Amino acid sequence: MTAQLLDIVMDRSIAGFDWDEGNKAKCQKHGVSIAEIELAFNNPSIVAPDLKHSIDEQRFIAIERNQDGRPMFIAFTFRERGGEILIRPVSARYMHKEETQRYEKSTLYDN
Repeated sequence: MTAQLLDIVMDRSIAGFDWDEGNKAKCQKHGVSIAEIELAFNNPSIVAPDLKHSIDEQRFIAIERNQDGRPMFIAFTFRERGGEILIRPVSARYMHKEETQRYEKSTLYDN
């Protein structure tokens, strides 16, 4: 199932985002805007399962840069509503210096 969900992200079969007051507040808690989060899913550099936080539901992480080039870390899951697949961001933050350095050295990162 994980591979199928990742294929959905890569295929752009996503109908939109699942936002409510709870996840909006949690995502904006670290200064990342809703617009930055949604824009990040246009071209995520890295999308991977978040095994540590997938106890109750499958969660994923996405790493991407915002429009100013600042790396962001976004935890999310998928929700189905009315037959459509939606991305439900769970939390978002800018990456710390050490994380950014690892990210930039990663062979997965394309400049």
